[in-house]
Amino acid sequence: MTDVLAHEPLDGDQAAAPLLEIAHATVARGATHILKDASLTIEHGRHTVILGRNGSGKSTLVKLILHQIHPLHGARVQLFGRDRWDVFELRKQLGFVSPALQADFAGEEPLEVMDAVVSSFFASRGVWRRETVTEEMRALSLEALARVEADHLIGRSMAGLSTGEARRVLIARALVHRPRALLLDEPCAGLDPAARRRFLDGLRPLARDGVTLILVTHHVEEILPEMERVVMMQDGRLARDGSKAELLTDAALSDLFGLPIRVSERGGWFGAEVG
Repeated sequence: MTDVLAHEPLDGDQAAAPLLEIAHATVARGATHILKDASLTIEHGRHTVILGRNGSGKSTLVKLILHQIHPLHGARVQLFGRDRWDVFELRKQLGFVSPALQADFAGEEPLEVMDAVVSSFFASRGVWRRETVTEEMRALSLEALARVEADHLIGRSMAGLSTGEARRVLIARALVHRPRALLLDEPCAGLDPAARRRFLDGLRPLARDGVTLILVTHHVEEILPEMERVVMMQDGRLARDGSKAELLTDAALSDLFGLPIRVSERGGWFGAEVG
């Protein structure tokens, strides 16, 4: 069976380039700058968390990375050494998971789990009659579901899954393209503490097996032990960039969130309490 994590080869220039390179990007909504002169480089294999309070500009940064919005003239936004991508082709290199994506797949029209994963090959929600599903597509989809321990959900409707189950299916949907990276935008929203921990534990093997993780969150508790780099967003700016040892501190987090915060660490996992 084909290895679901065996990446498609990049050409020489793309392989040598950073995974992500943003230089002096400003995004405006009307007369308001909602992302301000942002510069960020993420190398392959360097798992990174983008941390910031609500309204700090994280969602705008995510849309910029996905090429859903564009910066003002003079900026550079490159993924895998390229600044222009067909969105479907980009998904083969950069998988994406978010609560909004889950909501789309758990809509009123029933959508079976395997169909949800297979439909990634057609950039659609579900598989239409005019589309031909090959045995390789089904094999890759089954392997991806097994990889995230969600193959037992085959046959069930996406709308009937728990939030944690649905998120695992969406991870599998991203993995069928053997992406080099996963962009996870608030992936634990709506999960209870136990489901959150199970979901995060399921991401750790991906981090160890060569998929670069970019996690966007405002919860310190979601930062995987495998993640060493922290980028802090504040008021539309990339305010600080450093290691967990440097930035997951009482002083740095208190400044970021505007409240006194006490940080704890246990077994590579961090926690934060107000007060």
